[in-house]
Amino acid sequence: MENLLLIVSLIFVGQTLGSLIGLARKPKKAFLYASLAFSASMMLGISFLQLIPEGLRIAPLYLVIVSFLAGIVLMKLIDKVLPHIHPGLFRGEKFSLKKTVSMLVIGIGLHNLPEGLAIGVGFALRPELGIMIAIGIAAQDVPENIATIVPLYGLTGKRLKSFIIVVGTILSEVIGFIIGYYFLKGSSLILLGASLAMAAGFMTYISIEELIPAARIKENLKVGASSLALGAACALAISF
Repeated sequence: MENLLLIVSLIFVGQTLGSLIGLARKPKKAFLYASLAFSASMMLGISFLQLIPEGLRIAPLYLVIVSFLAGIVLMKLIDKVLPHIHPGLFRGEKFSLKKTVSMLVIGIGLHNLPEGLAIGVGFALRPELGIMIAIGIAAQDVPENIATIVPLYGLTGKRLKSFIIVVGTILSEVIGFIIGYYFLKGSSLILLGASLAMAAGFMTYISIEELIPAARIKENLKVGASSLALGAACALAISF
């Protein structure tokens, strides 16, 4: 029960903290870039040090490979079809007012669903694995929600309304966790192994396609390299 409460807390902390920081004041670019690089490195570390090895331990190699690639393809489809705000929007680009708030919220919510699913699948296999995944996703939720709530506030013009909307999308991550945990708990180990590999695909896509480009590491080499190294070190630390 304590582990379950910790998981739920981590889901809410990352999302809520990012929203509060974004509303309080626009953070310095160096902080945002460092957060993005750290989160990307940590999520990649968890994927390749924990999720994939665990998947290989209980499922055939071919199934792990196929599931991993399927996770990447699925996240790409979600990314392409659904409207949501990328951390890269902090690059100074103008926000499009043509996208309605309602469509934006739907996009954010459905984009969070696979993240919750990854946490649930890990928790279904081992509670400590679920906690590791939740820590990694919470870390990336902070900069992502900063980048989400600032333009959303620009669309609505109301701080409280923007905060409630963004925090409300956390429910989709909770639903993903429930599906991943309660529906897969007790299922065959092969299915769990495939699900872990797919979760690794989700996290890998988010890291490489969204977080690393948004971190602009080449332009901020010292901050970016240090944050990548720190994220990798943290992933190693919580993996053993």
